[in-house]
Amino acid sequence: MTLQRRLILILLLLTFGASWWAHAQSTRVKQPGPSQESDWINADSANPSRLRGETRAPEFPPGADWLNVSRPLTLRDLKGKVVLLDFWTFCCINCMHVIPDLKRLEAKYPDSLVVVGVHSAKFTGEKDTQNIRDAVLRYGVEHPVINDSSFKLWNAFGIQGWPSFALLDPTGRIVGITSGEGVYDSLNPLIGEMVAYYKREMALDPKPLPFLRPEHSQKPRSLLSYPGKVAVDEMGRRLFLSDSNHDRILVLSPEGAVLEVIGRGTPGFLDGTYGTAAFSHPQGLVYDSVRGMLYVADTENHAIRRVDLRSRKVETLAGTGHQAQTGGAGGPVKTTALNSPWDLTQVGNQLYIAMAGAHQIWKLDLVGGRIGVFAGSGREGLTDGFLPDADLAQTSGIVSEGHKLYFVDSESSSVRMADLDPSGRADTLVGSGLFDFGDVDGEKGTVRLQHPIGLALHDGKLFVADTYNNKIKVLDPKTRKVTAWLGSGKAGWADGAGPTAMFDEPCGLVFGWGRWYIADTNNHALRVADPATSRVTTLQLKGLDKLVQPVPRVNPESKVPELPKVAVAPGEGQVELTIALPTGMEINPQAPSVINLESGNQAVASVPKAGVAVKSTLVRVPLTLHRGITQITAHLTLYYCSEGKVALCYFYQGDLTLPIRVTPGATGKLKFPFNPRTSTKP
Repeated sequence: MTLQRRLILILLLLTFGASWWAHAQSTRVKQPGPSQESDWINADSANPSRLRGETRAPEFPPGADWLNVSRPLTLRDLKGKVVLLDFWTFCCINCMHVIPDLKRLEAKYPDSLVVVGVHSAKFTGEKDTQNIRDAVLRYGVEHPVINDSSFKLWNAFGIQGWPSFALLDPTGRIVGITSGEGVYDSLNPLIGEMVAYYKREMALDPKPLPFLRPEHSQKPRSLLSYPGKVAVDEMGRRLFLSDSNHDRILVLSPEGAVLEVIGRGTPGFLDGTYGTAAFSHPQGLVYDSVRGMLYVADTENHAIRRVDLRSRKVETLAGTGHQAQTGGAGGPVKTTALNSPWDLTQVGNQLYIAMAGAHQIWKLDLVGGRIGVFAGSGREGLTDGFLPDADLAQTSGIVSEGHKLYFVDSESSSVRMADLDPSGRADTLVGSGLFDFGDVDGEKGTVRLQHPIGLALHDGKLFVADTYNNKIKVLDPKTRKVTAWLGSGKAGWADGAGPTAMFDEPCGLVFGWGRWYIADTNNHALRVADPATSRVTTLQLKGLDKLVQPVPRVNPESKVPELPKVAVAPGEGQVELTIALPTGMEINPQAPSVINLESGNQAVASVPKAGVAVKSTLVRVPLTLHRGITQITAHLTLYYCSEGKVALCYFYQGDLTLPIRVTPGATGKLKFPFNPRTSTKP
């Protein structure tokens, strides 16, 4: 190593070591912020000792809530594993961006590496474990997650921004700390060396962890999954909803009838017909009535998609499918990489994009075919000024009346506006800074919101989805006065008027046909508000069969759960289906629940060729039995809802096989017990 490199390394070690020690000794939570850099403490690649930590990591605090595990963990539980602690908060776009990197590392080192998410909340609404659970489900996080709501681990490790990472060796000692996005390229070589080194030292334990229990395994699939944004075609009487975690767009009537499903319903980046095209967690939508197009912010594909509603085809309008790693002025739509587009609004031939991942607003010329930055320096903050100089903060909702742009910056809990003239300015209507948030209505200087994501414009007023406050608020852009309109402020589900209604992180809203439609994200529901009475109801979706793919016929080579063999008598008989629903749930009588039977040997069991409708938790299906041995497989498609609330529904698909021996004198019964996984939320 050259003298110059040694001096640089010593300087880095002193700088980061002093910072880490000062934070580790502090009991006061430092004001955290977004993290953008990536430097390891033990950065000397020529020193083998960098693979061994010297300082023992602090123990996980007792009494903290955990997710994705069956019990709280200790460092002793992780002995023999390389451990990567991911300090994150679920509001943070940078934290979302590193999740694919973490999944790549987990897949590459499945027997040697354990990722533990340390959720250290920025916003008050993020401290609640149930809200973190929703984020874990929304982002597909399957590794253990601890709720570090008191910042005990954050302070003990001296963390200063999100996302940050601490790497531990198999003995529980700290190897290094880093921060920022793009961590796969920096972590992968080091983890690879650690795995090889500790295998030689016989210090790795390859056995799988016995206490993993992913949250998704305990939650049934709902008809909607974390819906994000809404748009309308008033003349065509069509409502468009991004069913974000089902990776599709729904076309509904104003009354809730399912007209079309756009997208195959599994994540991907494919153009094609409605049934073959693939999205990845789409969010913002805008309808172009002149062209008959629906534009989609395909957020996790980092792309803008175009849906031709006449030819029923989807194509990519802008973006490469990969996240932009650096800023830039833009360029041709097909070759310019984007960064988590979250919402859209259209003014003439220009499409304005809330580019959340870049903390900017971009503009796409629908005629010229170019895309680029319209407003925002790329720095995360709350600074007004000329469009290129203004600092924005995770812009997540945007709308225009044709003269100005209005947008919400989620991370600064603010509502802002920008001139459409490129030489104009960006200014703040309400909001004070990155760490100034709350639930306070009133005039500009006193107003506090909490991570708003949705914004709509109607009759000269701005309607704000104040997401983490679980409310809908009204902002007069002239007086800059904010008034709460809908929602109690507590997360939950309840229809009612004004403050008696309850939402759970609403994210999108739109006005159409004299009513407001609200994407109630964590409730997996579409709500409707009457502006005259302020009454909120839940829209019941009709045509549910379009939302669920039919159960495929059993592949003889596939594994289907099998019941113990039973002996039954020949002749006319019946199969009895019993369904154990969660408490407070009932079969939806308006939905096409059905059971289909299939026999492995038709000569023994003659079963109905058509499906039998399921209207209650007990169903009997007639069949004819002849002497011999066979198996009967039951395929169940089931819709069930909260009692008396058919708008809040789940669906369940299950197969179960029953081996039978048909012999004279046998007294067995053909019974299929189905038990959908329980959950208290749709």
